[in-house]
Amino acid sequence: MHKLRQGKPLTAIDLAALEKMLLDAGIGDAGDIERARETSRGFGRFVRSLVGLDRAAVSEALGEFLSAGTASAAQIEFVGMIIEHLTDQGTMDPSLLYEPPFTDLAPTGPEQVFDEDRVTRLVSRIREISDSAVA
Repeated sequence: MHKLRQGKPLTAIDLAALEKMLLDAGIGDAGDIERARETSRGFGRFVRSLVGLDRAAVSEALGEFLSAGTASAAQIEFVGMIIEHLTDQGTMDPSLLYEPPFTDLAPTGPEQVFDEDRVTRLVSRIREISDSAVA
């Protein structure tokens, strides 16, 4: 669980231990775990969607986009919204950057507040964080 909350990459052994722990505790059965795995594109993603991510871990992972003196107010707010989403949901599809509430701040998407290179790095970092729940 600690690795899930901290956004650390999981191994197949980690996921197997988590599944065993839940089954041993009587929280669902093998069929429930399989359904969760299928609907969430991985059991780790499912569990992370329930427990979210640690705010400090997400802030650290996105720290390069919040560097003092280099980030504008709009950039800080935009990244803050990403942090909020990842903290609550545990994962994020980068396509959400082009939907509300992100478009409330940047109607045309992240390219409105970041240059192309930083958008590419931001999307890559979001994918890395989300994929860390999958072994």
